[in-house]
Amino acid sequence: MRAVVCKAYGAPRDLVVEEVPSPRPAAGEVLVSVKAAGVNFPDVLMIQNKYQHRQTPPFTPGYEVAGVVKALGPGVTGVEIGHAGVAMLRAGAFAEEVLVPAARFWRIPQDLDFAVAAAFPLAYGTSYHALKDRGQLKRGETLLVLGAAGGVGLAAVQLGKLMGARVIACASSDEKLAVCKREGADAVINYREQNLRDALKTLTGEHGVDMCLDPVGGEYAETCVRSMAWGGRYLAVGFTSGEIPRIPTNLALLKGCSIVGVAWDTYSRRDPEGGRKNVDEMVAWIREGRLKPAVTARYPLEQAPRALEDVMERRAQGKVVIVM
Repeated sequence: MRAVVCKAYGAPRDLVVEEVPSPRPAAGEVLVSVKAAGVNFPDVLMIQNKYQHRQTPPFTPGYEVAGVVKALGPGVTGVEIGHAGVAMLRAGAFAEEVLVPAARFWRIPQDLDFAVAAAFPLAYGTSYHALKDRGQLKRGETLLVLGAAGGVGLAAVQLGKLMGARVIACASSDEKLAVCKREGADAVINYREQNLRDALKTLTGEHGVDMCLDPVGGEYAETCVRSMAWGGRYLAVGFTSGEIPRIPTNLALLKGCSIVGVAWDTYSRRDPEGGRKNVDEMVAWIREGRLKPAVTARYPLEQAPRALEDVMERRAQGKVVIVM
């Protein structure tokens, strides 16, 4: 089978696509024929040896996958050959076949577009877990989303609107903000050209922001906490800026607000039933037409390095997907 291989830590251009042996499922595993794989910022960090979950070269990157079960390992129950599903793997998805723990293979309807399916387990799963479980977003609250045109950010814009929030989207260009508006954002801020604190003051007055979902980190984090409403929730999702912010904890005291960590993958492993419930709820919304994961670019397996470069250089808007 063909697979993308990281032979040494480095840039996306250092990856190769080559023939590798087809894996065999061990006890408790299923072999999945990959139909599509989502491309995410953690994939970029993984090949650079900068992610918290490390892989040792040679390895195949790829965090999230959608496909069809091709073979079963000993002792597998509840999953059958031919079943369609999605999974979060941390690594291995950029290949024609991949091994998945049967307990981590989430069933999806057979007629769901695989590119759409591959787009939601990590990014949409992260945003939904953040808004629902960690932040407990309430209808009518104001949600601020940083990096709102990226995979996690745009998912938060869509889900925030679906959950009844007023959504303020922040991004670094008017082009990206146009995408956010198209996906439902009520207000937008170009934080390259506008003063973020002043813009938030204009939009929220003395009340402030009830919730901030931040996958960016860096220089804007403290400003967001300073703009919190009383009892607000700042959700730390990631650090695509490359800088982990140092937030003065006295701000949490003065605002009566919470600084909350979001680790969807870890949560779904520690609470499998909670993880499966969230996935089932999102799948139902997709089937009903209420949620439409924004797949903005599709690449063949041979162009996986280019797809990763688009994500690394922040050229991507919405979700980038590799299709077989």
